[in-house]
Order: sequence, then structure tokens, then C-alpha cells
Amino acid sequence: MDFMGKTQTIETRSLPKLLVITGPTGSGKSSLAKQLARKFSGEIIAADSRQIYREMDIGTDKTTGGRQEGIPHHLVDMARPDEIITLQLYKRRAVDAIFDILKRSKLPILEGGTYLYVQAVVDNLEIPKVPPHSLLRNQLGEKDTEFLLKELRRVDPEAAQTIDMRNKRRVIRALEVNLLTGSTFSAQRKKGKPLFNAFIIGIALPREKLYEKISRRIDSMIEEGLVDEVQRLLDAGYNPSLPSLSGIGYQEIIRYLRDEISIEKAVQDIKQHSRQFARRQLTWLRSDKRVHWVSNYSEAEKIVSEFIG
Repeated sequence: MDFMGKTQTIETRSLPKLLVITGPTGSGKSSLAKQLARKFSGEIIAADSRQIYREMDIGTDKTTGGRQEGIPHHLVDMARPDEIITLQLYKRRAVDAIFDILKRSKLPILEGGTYLYVQAVVDNLEIPKVPPHSLLRNQLGEKDTEFLLKELRRVDPEAAQTIDMRNKRRVIRALEVNLLTGSTFSAQRKKGKPLFNAFIIGIALPREKLYEKISRRIDSMIEEGLVDEVQRLLDAGYNPSLPSLSGIGYQEIIRYLRDEISIEKAVQDIKQHSRQFARRQLTWLRSDKRVHWVSNYSEAEKIVSEFIG
């Protein structure tokens, strides 16, 4: 079967090779990436908008320390929780890391579920250069997230599909670009000339199995000390409204620590929100016909072998 002919031109095939591992939350991306890295002498670059933050390990299911199993991981712990990492900055650092890995004759493996990060690298996205407008941002910031999302779905449904809907700052940015330029945020993210010969693998699991894995993972996070991790972040003075703390797991535990809900309700909400997030991820991933779907390591190894040649 000609896996390569599905998505690649002769020009693209001549570029440096980049393997991409993606899929919904809880699908086993990091485990598959490590297996393939061991097999094909690779190094991993995180494509996760939460794992970039230090001090946030349990709630992000970050691959740290011994969990890295001796395989170099890049772009984890690259910022403090109160730092703002733009898409443009992430893309630049990811591209630099990939070229560094290639210089050492290793296979770069971009792994993660933040597909906008993946697209920024794979499609060499040209990020809109629209300066921030403080007054407009403040006005939008006074609105609740649900109102902002409704407005974004109205003016730019494509952006609403790709942006992390729990990250209010990113929603505001998309609306800001639209209001200042009269053009949608998504339309201004132009694809540049490809930098890499990228081969994208997506993990496909039966929905029931995926939900079971998500549930077990969240139970493990609670057992490993997610509540204590969130409490430490708050004790350190980090504002609960920071983009880093807007992710699933952190907001629910913050509500528990504020005595707004029980721990049982918090865990139930984390599981429900994670399932909803996984469905949104799958919807977006399935719209990209370049993704080669696999259900296990042996399937992935076979097509990666052909890709590497």
C-alpha cells in the first residue's frame, strides 16, 4: 500500500523527515511516541499547550524524569505558569528543536494533542501580525467565556473548532484579530512553504475503550496528588484565571478548593469535560485527510518503516 502517495508531493518528499504522533486526550500518544523513538532512534518534541509549563506535571500528564525512559524530550517545562507562550513563539522553538535533532541524525517526533501547534509546524503557518489592542482586549475580557465563544462561532466557525475553548485569552485574540482587520483569524493563518516532509499518525481507539482510558488516567492523577499540585500553584500566587490554569483538571480542582463543589463532583466533571474535549479533538483530526490512523504499535511501526525508507 502506498502510504506516501496519499499526501505528499515529490517536492515535499525531498525535505527533512518529521514524524507526527497525535490523537485525542488519553489515547496513548506519549507511549506510542516513546516506542517509535526507541525503534527508530528518535527524539520527541511536545505539541501540548499545557506541558510547556513548569510546576504542572500531574494535571497535564507530563512525561518527565523517569517517564521519559532515557528518550530526549523537548519543549516541556519551557515556561513559568504565568508566562504567555504565543503560537508564533511555540512554532519558532519547535522548528529550532527539530533542526537541532536532525543535525544529530536523529528522527524528530512531534507528539501531542494540541493540533494547532502541530499545524503551525507542519504547515509552516504564517501567524497574523496584528498588534494587540489593549482597550479592545479589556472590553472583551469583561465578557464571560460563553458569550465570547458564541460570538467566535458566529464570525469565525473554523477558529472556534481549533482554538482551546477553555483558554479565554486565545478566544479573545481570535475575536480581536477579526474586529481589527475585518477578516477572520483562521483566514489569516496562511500556510507557508513546507519546511519538513511530515508524516502524521493518529491513534484511533473504539470510543468505549478511549473513555475507559480517560477515566483511569484521571483516577490516577487524583491518586498521584493533583489536588496538592493545584494547591501549591495557588499558594505560589498564580492567578486561577491564567491561561495555564484554564485547562481541564485545574479549573475543576480550583472549584473544589474553593468549597464550591465536592471532590467527587470535581472528578466527575474532569471526566466529563475530558470526554467532550476528546470528541472535539477527533472531529478536527478527522477533517485532516493527511492523518494516517492506527490502533496499535505494530500498525504504526509498519507505516513508519515505509516512511523512513
